[in-house]
Amino acid sequence: MQSMPEILPPESPRTSGRMPGYDPGYGPDPRPPAPTARRGDSWASAPATYTLVGINCAVYLLMVLRGVSPTNPSVVDLVHWGANFGGYVLRGEWWRLLSAAFVHVGILHLATNMWCLWNLGLLGEPLLGPAGVMAVYVLTGVAGNLLSVAVHPQVVGAGASGAVFGLAGVLILLLKAKLLPVPQEEVRRLRRNVIYFAVVNFVIGGTSMFLRTSIQIDNMAHLGGFLCGLALGAPLVPRIGAARNQYAFRSWAAYSGMALLLVVVAFGIASFWR
Repeated sequence: MQSMPEILPPESPRTSGRMPGYDPGYGPDPRPPAPTARRGDSWASAPATYTLVGINCAVYLLMVLRGVSPTNPSVVDLVHWGANFGGYVLRGEWWRLLSAAFVHVGILHLATNMWCLWNLGLLGEPLLGPAGVMAVYVLTGVAGNLLSVAVHPQVVGAGASGAVFGLAGVLILLLKAKLLPVPQEEVRRLRRNVIYFAVVNFVIGGTSMFLRTSIQIDNMAHLGGFLCGLALGAPLVPRIGAARNQYAFRSWAAYSGMALLLVVVAFGIASFWR
């Protein structure tokens, strides 16, 4: 079995006090756009984002405390802690489609994914709400791992980046809405940088298919999460600016519909491989 983590390697910010996700001294920045810091920002301002980052970090720390290598865990250890492996998933361990989104292949893998999740989560949570961010993370993470099982069921994969790509997909569409209470020029810049982030990381993932490197990237998990994010974002854009109850109904209809679709797709994949 081959272990295939999902690495998203953004660099740390070069300067402070600049436009989120954009540096006029260097041109467009392919990293996820960082949220603008405000006095009083805290866990309460983005509970879902902080909770998801905390769960991922807690799982990693628990793995290390139980003897798993902090930098290079074995495939056996990853599978033991819930990594995605089609051979087990197709035999009934469907929970791995979700648990794998919280398991990481070492400290570098965790740090890069959490940096991206934190940036995109703080950008998206004011639009989606805490429950929406949780729903998007779970659904797109499952979708990415499901596509990975469908394409290469003998590969072991782990990481949050399928869900991170899902958040990027949702944001690309939500930031297109005309009724956001933010200057349109800033919205366009944020959206452009989310697109750059997705494109650059897809390119990085694509090169790993042709070059032998120490890092193998599960592009199918990225693609599945991203497509699921786009599908979730599409029905939400027309309701931005609508009454709260109308938007809530539209969003939960989208989440419920996607959950049902994923169940149907999972049944189809299981029937095909059996």
